[in-house]
Amino acid sequence: MARVSTYLNFPRSTKEAFDFYRVVFGTEFLCEIMRFGDIPAQPGQPPLAEADKNLVMHIELPILAGHVLMGTDAPESMGFTLTQGNTVTINLEPDTRAETGKLFAALAKGGKVDMPLAQQFWGAYFGILVDKFGIRWMFNCASAT
Repeated sequence: MARVSTYLNFPRSTKEAFDFYRVVFGTEFLCEIMRFGDIPAQPGQPPLAEADKNLVMHIELPILAGHVLMGTDAPESMGFTLTQGNTVTINLEPDTRAETGKLFAALAKGGKVDMPLAQQFWGAYFGILVDKFGIRWMFNCASAT
């Protein structure tokens, strides 16, 4: 079955971030968490740094309406260079304003609200925040209730 997912890279905090999202959305991981230490040694490749073996190589978590968040730690020792910023925004469209408010408040804990939830001229209940892991979330609830 086809699906759409959002893949997030973190600087050594993927498990912590996904544990937080699991609580916020009340869902469970779709598969066992894969670790970099699970990768078989490859001929010609340098050995994995001991400090990187327990980092998350892959994780999956359903959030709303079949959408899945996926993630990985992105260690510099493996050539990753992360720049946190505004290049990715996850847009959520909950069914009710109550659910919108609940999710918004939970994700905002320890983060920063860029635009509080409010009624907008296009008719939606809308807001934007950056969570404590630097991920931008946009909420757009079309329901009047």
